[in-house]
Amino acid sequence: MSPTDSPTQTNITKGLALYHSESCWFCAKVRQTMRDLGVTLEMRDIDHDAGRRQELSAGGGKAQVPCLRIEDEPNQISWLYESADIAAYLSRRFAH
Repeated sequence: MSPTDSPTQTNITKGLALYHSESCWFCAKVRQTMRDLGVTLEMRDIDHDAGRRQELSAGGGKAQVPCLRIEDEPNQISWLYESADIAAYLSRRFAH
């Protein structure tokens, strides 16, 4: 596979968004896992954007962070709560 054929980080992480809060220790654990794996996700801070908190509550059923929104296909969305579960998912998906 040539370098032009390999997927970009943006393509790999497309459909993933992390709802988080800067003051949340559990969110910090997930952000550290992301750094360790070299993964960049769309970050949705619920403290600085009330709309994001509302989105999280409406979509995932509760306004708890961290929460990973996973869109596998259009209209096929899942919500993964708990920092350990999110870290394990990211490790499985992005470990080299």
